Amino acid sequence: MDGTLVDSTAGVVGAWETFAETYPGLNVTEILSTSHGVRTVENLKKHCGITDPDELEREASRFEKEIVNSSKKNGRRGIVQLPGVREIMAELLPGRSLPKPCWAICTSATRDYAAAALEMAGVPVPEAFVVAEDVQQGKPAPDPYLLGAKKAGADPKKCLVVEDAPAGIRSGQAAGCKTLALVTSHTREQMEATKPDYLVTNLASVTMKRIEGGVEVTIHMP
Repeated sequence: MDGTLVDSTAGVVGAWETFAETYPGLNVTEILSTSHGVRTVENLKKHCGITDPDELEREASRFEKEIVNSSKKNGRRGIVQLPGVREIMAELLPGRSLPKPCWAICTSATRDYAAAALEMAGVPVPEAFVVAEDVQQGKPAPDPYLLGAKKAGADPKKCLVVEDAPAGIRSGQAAGCKTLALVTSHTREQMEATKPDYLVTNLASVTMKRIEGGVEVTIHMP
């Protein structure tokens, strides 16, 4: 979701800056280079040293609310769609549920934040929707994409995972899916290092068309 369908960078930066007031010593620039695609609870455990499960849950909720709240503060542009998303969503929207979903969102975000971010960006929520609370292990473990494929009634080996983060690409690979990497939140070198099947700048280089039994994906390589 983040970095693939929507750009929430403005809110994420604002949230980490807010948390730096509570947890002095946080290097926001360093955190931003490694935290994308990882569940909030795991990032807070790693960077803020929170270990109590109840406190982790409370702080994760506060962090994700702050992403939404701070995304438009101080002239920031909010949470917005990334290039190419509008056209793809227009094609996939009618196929989000019947006879079975043709696409899924598998995000490391919580359900409350994911729903709020998608609504702010104007992206529809698919019937096959996997969030942080739905899995025991987040990315790079295969759990999110295995569950996404199951909810869509699909064989993971016939699925394409679209990701902007190394942890997400590794999750898709571990699930047995083909992977398409985007260069929206990490450097090209970081994404190339994960050895995805395909690599493009963003979804403006991709077209999707619903066909009987699935989706035809055309990737316009540079």
